[in-house]
Amino acid sequence: MTSSFQKSAEITCLKMRDLFPETPLQKNEYLSNIYGANIYLKREDLSPVRSYKIRGAFNAMSKAIKSGETKKFVCASAGNHAQGFAYACQHFGVKGRIYMPVTTPQQKITKTASFGGNTIEIIMQGDYFDETLKAALEYSENTGAAMLPPFDHLDVIEGQASVGVEILNQLESPPDMIITPVGGGGLSSGLVKYFNSYEIQFKFCEPMGGRSLFQSLKHKKLITLDYVDNFVDGAAVARIGDQNFNILKNQNIENVLGIPEGRICATITEMLNIEGIVLEPAGALAIDALKDIRDQIVGKTVVCIASGGNFDFERLPDIKERALRFEGLKKYFILRMPQRPGALKDFLNLLGPNDDIARFEYLKKSARNFGSVLLGIESGSVQGFDELCKRMTDNGFSYEDITNDDVLAQILI
Repeated sequence: MTSSFQKSAEITCLKMRDLFPETPLQKNEYLSNIYGANIYLKREDLSPVRSYKIRGAFNAMSKAIKSGETKKFVCASAGNHAQGFAYACQHFGVKGRIYMPVTTPQQKITKTASFGGNTIEIIMQGDYFDETLKAALEYSENTGAAMLPPFDHLDVIEGQASVGVEILNQLESPPDMIITPVGGGGLSSGLVKYFNSYEIQFKFCEPMGGRSLFQSLKHKKLITLDYVDNFVDGAAVARIGDQNFNILKNQNIENVLGIPEGRICATITEMLNIEGIVLEPAGALAIDALKDIRDQIVGKTVVCIASGGNFDFERLPDIKERALRFEGLKKYFILRMPQRPGALKDFLNLLGPNDDIARFEYLKKSARNFGSVLLGIESGSVQGFDELCKRMTDNGFSYEDITNDDVLAQILI
């Protein structure tokens, strides 16, 4: 039996065709062959703003305008929500103000401005998002402008559910599984609510540095994380939305997967190099999760939500660096180098045929027998490092592996 939410989401989806065509649902042969399943990618990275956020912004703004509530809107965002908000303001011809942190990259500011044109005003305020959000809320209270949140709003949730409407329209039958990223919970709660009457298994993906849904399910109440790693900026949220958690609170915690940031980087690089698909870190979450559930999906039809492709290519060197370190193909050492002629040559002779020096910083100090070297090495295999470390030890070179020391890595690497 079709629920009122399902009907409303379907109507919303039809209205969106005035704004943009449905995003493709593409079977990916590369992934399908690897996992022995029918893997489909729902390409939200191909929406006009390269993410699904346009859907929630469109629906919430449309309903507010229709109700006569307001024709002035405000939001706080440094990412995809700002761009979806700006695009919707341009479409409806309403005024919008977007608050962004002062630290927002210029590329994101420029894109947001281009989507909104003369309908929006961008205000840079606050070094941290909490300060930015506070400024937006104060503006809403003082002017009566409608605050349009990124996920914790039923109209936003309903708008994101249109992703599910399209999936049903594009497949001959419902999939066995949907894998979706989770940040604040707008997309995941919309999909769960829309598919409530279907026998579809869900897998929810969070970055390891921002597991707000997992912790909330674990404690059976909303939890605010003390620390969030913002690397996966589209999904790293300290607290899932109240209304979103209300929809997701009965999900099995075993279906909430924590995805390592380094492995996400490897997936971004893989999809770019092999498939030519540009994904932001949050957009790669669902695809990366396949690595954790390969035994559960053989022979099944699986839809991965590629949630966004707003990737700043200035981040590419960092993405590659993280991927190599996670895969064990790049390591950093503090090496104690004897201060004598020929010591460097002796060390270089220890390198294997597939070992390449990527970083070498050495400060020779007088009146000391040894000097410290910051050494970065790339190898062709994990085994190559095992063999190199053994040769260094056997030949009397003392070293410390600092690859996974986050504090030292931030300072030195």
